[in-house]
Amino acid sequence: MESVIAVENLSKTYKSGHPALQNINLEIRKGEIFALLGPNGAGKTTTMRLLNGVLLPDSGSARVLGLDPWRDGEALRRRTGVLTENA
Repeated sequence: MESVIAVENLSKTYKSGHPALQNINLEIRKGEIFALLGPNGAGKTTTMRLLNGVLLPDSGSARVLGLDPWRDGEALRRRTGVLTENA
């Protein structure tokens, strides 16, 4: 089945030194339902911002709907329509 989201070793640490994500790996296929659940500070919003090309990762790679979020962020955001709690 076709992957709509593929993430390999995605990591992000903020300037404060706080690691938001460390080597996240996941694959979500067409037709699957996937949820990110966790307490505040677990990395949910950071993950969504990375996958929509709003933030740059420290390491790792991702493909969303066949696009590279950091190279094709504007085109990707037109297709996903994600709105996080804070801009």
